[in-house]
Amino acid sequence: MTVRLRAGALNWHDVLVRQGKYGSKLPHVPGADGAGTRLDTGEEVVVLPSLWWGDDESAPAPGWEILGDHHAGTYAELVTVPVDCVRPKPQGLNWREAAALPLVGLTTHRALFARGRLCKDESLLVLGAGGGVATMAVQLAAATGAKVVVTSSSRDKVDNARELGAEGGVRYTDDDWWEQAKQLSPGGLGFDVVLDPVGSWQEAVHALRPGGRLVVLGASRRSDAVLDVRHFYFGQYDLLGTTMGSPRDFDGLLSLVDGGVVGAPVVDRAFPLDQAAEAHEYLERGGGFGKIVLDYE
Repeated sequence: MTVRLRAGALNWHDVLVRQGKYGSKLPHVPGADGAGTRLDTGEEVVVLPSLWWGDDESAPAPGWEILGDHHAGTYAELVTVPVDCVRPKPQGLNWREAAALPLVGLTTHRALFARGRLCKDESLLVLGAGGGVATMAVQLAAATGAKVVVTSSSRDKVDNARELGAEGGVRYTDDDWWEQAKQLSPGGLGFDVVLDPVGSWQEAVHALRPGGRLVVLGASRRSDAVLDVRHFYFGQYDLLGTTMGSPRDFDGLLSLVDGGVVGAPVVDRAFPLDQAAEAHEYLERGGGFGKIVLDYE
């Protein structure tokens, strides 16, 4: 299935691909996110970047990969994917918003609901407000009735997260940020779920309530951690790893968007496709709030 792309979007995963972390053979076209029109029918679609997931909803099959790892990705005018990796574009989204949705939306939806088992009226701490996953997590969780608190490097980003539905936040640059965050949880007892897309779970576990769930889906800040084993098992905590998601997860996300339960992804800035290098530099500086997208027309 070939799609003529109208817009794409950047993810930290693209940076890792560019750095050779996934062993992509050169020359290579990176990029996981895109939206455009099917060449065969002209239908407006979004691309599901989770390739060859398989039949087991609990984990991907051995041949699974993210679009742009080894299969040519979306930093191009055309992309070819399996036929089950396209879905109708949500009518309420423009091209930029549609392109910004798939990877962070799918990843976050699975992390919060399939893995984290987040329910209405539970509490959630989201680490690193400002990135695409974190902003989407605030939107999804708040829209489904959870109480959301964030961490960020700046007070401005905390304020931006409040506009998306967060109740408050703390700066992770403070040495005791997890203690400060815990004080914002119901009764100061800790959070039902902590979502960690950055790799700070060594500290984040201390923000959980007894019996809480820590969901880990990234390592941009740190790729290893040391846990106090006794503290962990006496706390009855769950440690849950996750990445991307299945076609079923994607359909669940799209139903929320199409139903108006969740709004459009936050788009921070757009670059033309021929300025993808500059877009990567902007992403790596980490000053934005929301998704960085590429315009193809």
